[in-house]
Amino acid sequence: MPTISPDAAQARLAQLPGWQIESGELVRTFEFKDFIAALHFVNRVGDLAENAGHHPDIDIRYNRVRLALVTHSAGGLTQKDFDLAAQIQNPAA
Repeated sequence: MPTISPDAAQARLAQLPGWQIESGELVRTFEFKDFIAALHFVNRVGDLAENAGHHPDIDIRYNRVRLALVTHSAGGLTQKDFDLAAQIQNPAA
């Protein structure tokens, strides 16, 4: 899968409120009321990731969850990263 140019990646960010590009990764930190709520979210993300065959890096800090997406095999951001971010953003999509 081809990587997306930096300009195209920036344009796609307009559809993903709260997401940003940091060090070549598509990232967002979500905050929840407590640790259990954060774990439920991580489990939902895990299901979406398994179905997509594409897995984010996940960092859990009590009630905060940081997700980072990049297509390692392509060496950068691809449409897969933006598609999974959109599913995480809108789980019914």
